[in-house]
Amino acid sequence: MREALFKKQNLDKWESFEKDAITKDPDVLSERYIQLTDDLSYSRTFYPESPTTRYLNELTIRFFGKIYVNKKEKTNRFILFWKEELPTLFYNSRKEFLYAFLFFMVSVGIGVISAANDETFARIILGSDYVDMTLENVEKGDPMAVYSSMDSVTMFFMIAYNNIKVDLVTFVLGALFSLGTVYVLFQNGVMVGVFQYFCIKSGFLKVSLLTIWLHGTLEMSACVLAGCAGLVMGNSLLFPKTFSRLESFKQGAKQGLKIVIGIVPITAFAAFIESFITRMHLSTVPSLMIIIPSGIFIIWYFIIYPVQLNRRIRA
Repeated sequence: MREALFKKQNLDKWESFEKDAITKDPDVLSERYIQLTDDLSYSRTFYPESPTTRYLNELTIRFFGKIYVNKKEKTNRFILFWKEELPTLFYNSRKEFLYAFLFFMVSVGIGVISAANDETFARIILGSDYVDMTLENVEKGDPMAVYSSMDSVTMFFMIAYNNIKVDLVTFVLGALFSLGTVYVLFQNGVMVGVFQYFCIKSGFLKVSLLTIWLHGTLEMSACVLAGCAGLVMGNSLLFPKTFSRLESFKQGAKQGLKIVIGIVPITAFAAFIESFITRMHLSTVPSLMIIIPSGIFIIWYFIIYPVQLNRRIRA
């Protein structure tokens, strides 16, 4: 069957289902959900990359969420959020996640190239005071001394507050049709690139990698994830699809906010590592025992597990 005919035969039904999505009647929800999964399965088989398939996928997810809300679960709602809801959001937002990652990495590259071609660029981006302080610490043989210059508890609350605020700003600026989020990702990426090149030029790359990325693996991942949240909201304005722009924005804002809430523990734990562990000047092996598991967790929970969960739901 041609896609146009398939859509014509079912569009009225799907539009009526959108109205049914607000009902709390579990029987109605279940019946509609079954019909939608059948239509989605057909559409994914014959028109896998079409707007119709994307529309049905989004509508099916809405019903899935409503069923879980109304279903009496023995499992705690808090656990369900981390086990089901957040990974499902990331599966549906995988393109935005990829775009946020690419924006960030391109910005890192721009930072490295700019710093390599302009000796004053590091001072412009990082600040002359920070550069001079770091160079002074290098001469003293402790380039990462900045991490032991403050009380651990005070440092933790200050860093956690600042980084969570940055994540929220990255998300909220997505309301500017995604441009605000892209700008923050660009800004942070350039800063990372400039700093890493500064470490290379100053002769303490290995020390910086083992020190900065103890917490940076989670912290920078949270930055990209917040970028994903902002793009989800911004793209809901840019591409409302079959929904009204306002309805699409409401859904995008709600989904993006859930993503931001989901990364708060990651940001807080990164602040804990930076405040209490980074200052310990760990050797290579202990450092890698924190950096590598952190990276594996990010890849598994936000990329691999959502795909596995989606396959189980569709099975």
